[in-house]
Amino acid sequence: MTQVDFYILAAQTRAEQMLFACRVVEKAFSKGNRVLIQVDDESIARQLDEQLWQFRDDAFVPHTLLSASDAPADCPVSISWHNDPGHHHDVMVNLSSQLPAFFSRFQRFIAVVVQEDQVLDYTRSHYKFLKDRGYPINNIDMRLR
Repeated sequence: MTQVDFYILAAQTRAEQMLFACRVVEKAFSKGNRVLIQVDDESIARQLDEQLWQFRDDAFVPHTLLSASDAPADCPVSISWHNDPGHHHDVMVNLSSQLPAFFSRFQRFIAVVVQEDQVLDYTRSHYKFLKDRGYPINNIDMRLR
């Protein structure tokens, strides 16, 4: 069964959400995990693509847009806004307002929650859906750290 982690941040903006997601993805990649980052649309995917290259001077997270025609099939980190996770099944970082139908194929599902009304609304809905179906949920409250 998919392990579910909700990282709850004190941050209030989507930019801070994306920055934290970069840190989570870097850590998952450094542990040998393959990661799919799910976003709502291509514009956000391209912003995140840039941020993954720049978020830290000493960080290297090889990644691609999943839909790119030149995307290597074995790229460890992919960014997608589509309904197809490609070859990924290890870790999903969900920055989308939707809970993708394919989330359960992943070993670990990560949601990054910021204190912004719309984000809080949809993550509460995702949380309820997952809890009602018996998924093991781990709340990591970063506001206390």
